[in-house]
Amino acid sequence: MRTHLAAVDEVTREEGRRRAVEELSDPLYGEQEPSLIDRFLLWLRELLASFTEGAPEFLGGWTVLGPLLVLVAVLVVWLIVWLRPSRDRAAGVPVHENAPMTATDHRAAADRHEAAGEFAAAVTERLRAVSVDLEDRAVITPRAGRTATELAAEASAVLPGEAGGLREGARIFNDVVYGDRPATAGSARVLRELDARLRAARPAEGVGR
Repeated sequence: MRTHLAAVDEVTREEGRRRAVEELSDPLYGEQEPSLIDRFLLWLRELLASFTEGAPEFLGGWTVLGPLLVLVAVLVVWLIVWLRPSRDRAAGVPVHENAPMTATDHRAAADRHEAAGEFAAAVTERLRAVSVDLEDRAVITPRAGRTATELAAEASAVLPGEAGGLREGARIFNDVVYGDRPATAGSARVLRELDARLRAARPAEGVGR
């Protein structure tokens, strides 16, 4: 037992830190700053090294460390799965997946989906109608790949009176796209009313694009 523990004790706190730093310095990690996951793994290595270095003999060495490492592995996998969508969300999803139709066509599609109770499709089509209409009227500059959040921010700078409605419309769109909450008749109505207000809105006096 003492021989086995001695092998484990060789991994001191400093040794664990050195190995973790060497691994994170590997070219495979690229030249960018360590990610949150990388930093978490480094902290984990130091914690395990500290635990191993100071663990009393009666704890049974790997009898305790084995289940602990399994728990840690499960936690790491969960964090990776949970953090990856967060990074995607930060990047955002473009309002238009394909070449946009006319604003009139998007509105007609939104009306059909809303009448059929297909509220998620109604929400996405309605925001696409808003996007195309604002570009056609030169309220915002046409740009491929614009996200709902970016659309709301750019249009709010020119139409400050609708800033709240634009942010709410973008939030509803993002919630529907990411599946955080189901679209409802109410959310489809909010987008439809926003579209109607924006069609009548004009840039505020002295506000540039």
